[in-house]
Amino acid sequence: MLTGLAIRDIVLIERLDLEFGPGLTVLTGETGAGKSVLLDALGLALGFRAERELVRTGASQGTVVARFAVPFDHPVRALLFEQGLVSEGEEIVLRRQLAADGKSRAFVDDTPVASQLLRRIGSLLVAIHGQHETRGLLDPSVQRNLLDAFAGARERAQEVRRAWQAWRNAEAHRRTLAETAERAAREAEYLRHRARELADLAVEPGEEARLSEARARLQARERLLSATAEAASALSGARERLLVATRRLERVRSLAGTALDAGFEALERAQVELDEAEAQLESFRLGLESEGERLEDIESRLFALKDAARKYRVTVDELPALLEATRAELARLEEDRVAVDAAERAAAQAYAAFRAAALELSQARANAARELARAVAAELAPLKLERAQFEVALETLPESEWGPEGAERISFLVATNPGAPLGPLAKIASGGELSRLMLALELVLARLDPTPTLIFDEIDTGVGGATADAIGARLARLARDRQVLVVTHAPQIAARANRHFAVRKHVDLAGARVEVVLLEGTERRQEIARMLAGAQITEAARAAADSLLELAGRER
Repeated sequence: MLTGLAIRDIVLIERLDLEFGPGLTVLTGETGAGKSVLLDALGLALGFRAERELVRTGASQGTVVARFAVPFDHPVRALLFEQGLVSEGEEIVLRRQLAADGKSRAFVDDTPVASQLLRRIGSLLVAIHGQHETRGLLDPSVQRNLLDAFAGARERAQEVRRAWQAWRNAEAHRRTLAETAERAAREAEYLRHRARELADLAVEPGEEARLSEARARLQARERLLSATAEAASALSGARERLLVATRRLERVRSLAGTALDAGFEALERAQVELDEAEAQLESFRLGLESEGERLEDIESRLFALKDAARKYRVTVDELPALLEATRAELARLEEDRVAVDAAERAAAQAYAAFRAAALELSQARANAARELARAVAAELAPLKLERAQFEVALETLPESEWGPEGAERISFLVATNPGAPLGPLAKIASGGELSRLMLALELVLARLDPTPTLIFDEIDTGVGGATADAIGARLARLARDRQVLVVTHAPQIAARANRHFAVRKHVDLAGARVEVVLLEGTERRQEIARMLAGAQITEAARAAADSLLELAGRER
């Protein structure tokens, strides 16, 4: 709840410090006394639009500080935690500074924040229902959340949000895989063609080197054959000379005893080596002669290998690895297709779960909508809205528009005159009617709405007597569970307050200024008498004030 409000240099307020408590607090004063200034100042602290006209004339800046006592399990704590704003104590302090040039700064517990965040925080702490500004229950998201609470379906609503997010995640995963598979599928035919071509080519490791060597040898075939023939001729001459040398030594071998034995053995070895050399040269010559027809085939093969390497921008030796990589890529494409199929099934299952949860929530909402409308209708007659009709409308959305909040659009509708069409609260009801409608709603939803502070600005406009008394009784009833602040001209409401502030404007040579005074005892009696009688306060008015205060005391 709101525990304190400090205002500096806002409109006609130079300095003001107010303390608030639980229950019902009223602010009273003559028309034009400046009650709206207090609401404007509070609105500034809650993140409402900052207009430079709010800064007091002559001041460089205005400042408003609003202090709130907030339980640790209140939803605003989750928002603060989400934003990295962890309040150590039970108190949360909102501060807004507005410079004379219209620039503003916002703070939460002395930490600078964006004004949009301040407004989100403020909307969770205070709901304002007034002549010109109504917050809280006019927000469709608030209406939806309160209907879910009334239906006892908050957990179902959370399940719908979780199911929707799970489906969105599954769908995003499916879409990513499908897009990847689609891009890969466009490459699949090329990959299959490459795999066939490389498989048909059947490149062997080291084949290029072997073929190049063979080609080089075959290209030098004639020279090699000529050189081989010359070498064979020279070996033949050497054989004749070896034979001549051997015969001549044979003639005198006996004359030398054993001295020539080693020489004869060397000549024999030379003969063997010569035979081996002739055999190798003959084999090489025969091979060259038989390979003569392969040169064209070898060159054709080398051309095919190098052409493939150039085409795929690799070396010839890398072609076998490219074939294996191509086959692996084709296998992966098949795996991707399997993964896409699995992702499609998972997304379909996730959507089916979301759809079932959304339909279950829709049924709970439909049942609760009728009950809520009946409960609100029961509160309208005593508030001088006996001819008004209230309805909770559930507009079923096309399935393509279902989202984390369910399958329907929820709105609170009203018709204040018989035969008039139902329409949104803010567009159909006048200021006073709207405030009373909000009161009826707040009464029905009192234990469900987590907003701790409610403000009603001149809820008694256009009513009096028994209706004002009924409004006062209901405000007091509402204030048993929530903090309620009311700007009022009705003494029947003021008499029921737990705390009563009078707003007064003073005008002198120094200018105009607004002051706010906490009334107690005789001063409070006098103010209620003024509200009853007007400018001329009579003893009868004072007696009537006493009667109202006494009645209010008995009701408490």
